[in-house]
Amino acid sequence: MTSLVLSLFPGIGLLDMAFELEGFCVVRGPDLLWGGDIRTFHPPAGKFDGVIGGPPCQQFSCVNQAARKGLQRLAENLIPEFERVVSLAAPMWFLMENVKPAPLPCVPSYRVWERVINNRWTGAEQNRVRRFSFGSIEGRPLVFDFEPFLNPVKASCFTANGTQWDADKGRSRGDRSCKSLEKGLMLQGLPSDFLAHAPFTVEGKVRTVGNGVPLPMGRAVARAVKRAMYERAT
Repeated sequence: MTSLVLSLFPGIGLLDMAFELEGFCVVRGPDLLWGGDIRTFHPPAGKFDGVIGGPPCQQFSCVNQAARKGLQRLAENLIPEFERVVSLAAPMWFLMENVKPAPLPCVPSYRVWERVINNRWTGAEQNRVRRFSFGSIEGRPLVFDFEPFLNPVKASCFTANGTQWDADKGRSRGDRSCKSLEKGLMLQGLPSDFLAHAPFTVEGKVRTVGNGVPLPMGRAVARAVKRAMYERAT
């Protein structure tokens, strides 16, 4: 299988890595982290089989509580930009990752199927919940290779600054030390030397790793997309 996928809001590419490990070829779109701006991005139509991405979630997550106290600045809601780019690219399918309260993406001609997933269901230690919205013309569902628990443990929000690695505690510890980074890498399913040579401060590495989709979760989703869009057609 060779499937060309456009990645929006790629960050440091954790969701991209998951799809690449499952056999997809990923092209990364613009990201503010690297000086790009999705609002000026216009992809060619019909060149990509799929579009993936996780628009900033702060507008819909518990970070709102910090913003109300003037402790944090919220990122702009860019889900409409995700919808615009998908509409222009006209792929066979798209996948959007975000927090549970975020609105579902709405793109003309696509039917959207959504599922909330806990990273623990993949066998990982981390108790982290994300919602994946999968759009296709036929409205195909994603079938995962794990059984979700009927009553999952409620996961606390995972803040953009990466201060809640131990989400089971349900509170921010404010630990941005090297030890915190090592724990974050482990919980996200990444090797300890990931970003070792990246030009970021430790705090920047904690933030960017914390913003990404856990690798076990991302790979489970990529396998489900492959099963829905390609294996069923053979």
